[in-house]
Amino acid sequence: MVAMLATWRLSHLVAGEDGPFDLMARARRAAGSGHFGRLLDCPYCLSLWFAAPMAAWLAGEPAGGVMLWLAISGGSCLLEHVAAWLNSAHPAEVAELPPDGD
Repeated sequence: MVAMLATWRLSHLVAGEDGPFDLMARARRAAGSGHFGRLLDCPYCLSLWFAAPMAAWLAGEPAGGVMLWLAISGGSCLLEHVAAWLNSAHPAEVAELPPDGD
């Protein structure tokens, strides 16, 4: 469960958030629109990459590792669907700062 949550958090951060100091936004811009750039825009693709080392670390045997890898990634994808649904159903309100100088 923890590996699934961590995989979702990393995938969501890299694909859809600016990140601290806008690092993720800068990385996506630097990657461009090619193959690597499309990878960084897809939380579902990223979940496979982030789940792999977690599954390898947690698995006791190779066959179990493959199953665990797919399960962690699949759980992350489900969380991404739920997050997208919640965001569309209840968009977050963003407070705006007053203009400077007046």
